[in-house]
Amino acid sequence: MDIKYLLSEDKMPTAWYNIQADLSAPLPPVLHPGTGQPITPDDLAPLFPTSLIEQEVSQERWIEIPDEVQSIYRQWRPTPLYRARRLEKALDTPAKIYYKYEGVSPAGSHKPNTAVAQAYYNKQAGVKRLTTETGAGQWGSSLAFAGALFGLEVLVYMVKVSYNQKPYRRALMEAYGARVVASPSEETQAGRSILAANPHSTGSLGIAISEAVEVAASDEGSKYALGSVLNHVLLHQTVIGQEALAQMEMAGDYPDIVVGCTGGGSNFAGIAFPFLGAKLRGERDVEIIAVEPAACPSLTRGKYAYDFGDTAHLTPLVKMHTLGSTFVPEGIHAGGLRYHGMAPLVSHVVNLGLAQPRSEYQLGCFAAGLTFARVEGIIPAPEANHAVKAAIDEALKCKESGESKVILFNLCGHGHFDMQAYIDYQAGKLVDTEYSAEEVAMALAGLPVVG
Repeated sequence: MDIKYLLSEDKMPTAWYNIQADLSAPLPPVLHPGTGQPITPDDLAPLFPTSLIEQEVSQERWIEIPDEVQSIYRQWRPTPLYRARRLEKALDTPAKIYYKYEGVSPAGSHKPNTAVAQAYYNKQAGVKRLTTETGAGQWGSSLAFAGALFGLEVLVYMVKVSYNQKPYRRALMEAYGARVVASPSEETQAGRSILAANPHSTGSLGIAISEAVEVAASDEGSKYALGSVLNHVLLHQTVIGQEALAQMEMAGDYPDIVVGCTGGGSNFAGIAFPFLGAKLRGERDVEIIAVEPAACPSLTRGKYAYDFGDTAHLTPLVKMHTLGSTFVPEGIHAGGLRYHGMAPLVSHVVNLGLAQPRSEYQLGCFAAGLTFARVEGIIPAPEANHAVKAAIDEALKCKESGESKVILFNLCGHGHFDMQAYIDYQAGKLVDTEYSAEEVAMALAGLPVVG
């Protein structure tokens, strides 16, 4: 009985898949915060190279992956697909559970799929330095890795609560040559204003984005790189789902359910969009589940509206499921999922009824992660535990109904740098937190008026 399904390097995807080509309704336009009109490529030029701006607005179904990017991908791609046979047995379920494992990359997550691509295009454009934000540190370490490959300086603003929680992620970024700054910081106007209002701010991805954008916009030799949310970032991640399509064919199965955890949306889009594209083209049906933390529930509790992508309101306005740009989440260990908004493309897909969102509490997610680790041997990152939890729940539903559904989820990283989270969980130090209705209403009251 096969456990893992491996593609050879010559079967690696040669193009990224753009779901915009298959959607029945176009994505709402990105708006200029000053004029309220759709932004132009020139508006984005201070932040991104032309090639990435073109990908951001492209409606083409396939965008070719440059040879140099493919050659770097081959260091860890194609990634393995596993059949979780021991988990199936432990759950006593008739379901078949598969997981695509992205923890084999040098940075230990799916994030290098876009970090390498972004570093390549910025290098081609003559950029000297990339600025970015990071929560859990998986994105920051991925961009640091990519920057080292292409000889680019990397400046990372790391959300302060994660900066303190995850010193080894910070050390990994620094080992790759990046400079890491706890956010909010005294280095930017955005950071100083936040600290003036709240000297003890634990930070948020929205604040860290503000700092990174401010620096990039004010320095001609710098550009900004984002690890999630934007269309071109989600595009680069679709190598995951494309490989999984081929590997599921090798296994002689096709998923009834595809699960991904969602914070900004890149991991979810990476696994789900190629399968969703097949559904939209009338090839095979599939149920898509997007899982987010109850402490940061943009899809399940937020509003689908135009909002800023950052706290200091330096970014354009995008239509997305949002909790409000001033939202600062609790310091849950799933730092990569602590973002006030959801990727516009993921938000649009959910709004069209093409994916079902759900939220999970962190204690249940850690319990699921340990169940998985004790039978499959891989310790998931706290973010990935949300997908593990949903996959286990769906498998247990099959146990109750007697159905033998095929479940596929994306195990988007490993938890080797997150052991303090597991120590805290097993010591009973973690608690479930929920974003109250009053806090939701307060943050959403500040949404920008568009119309």
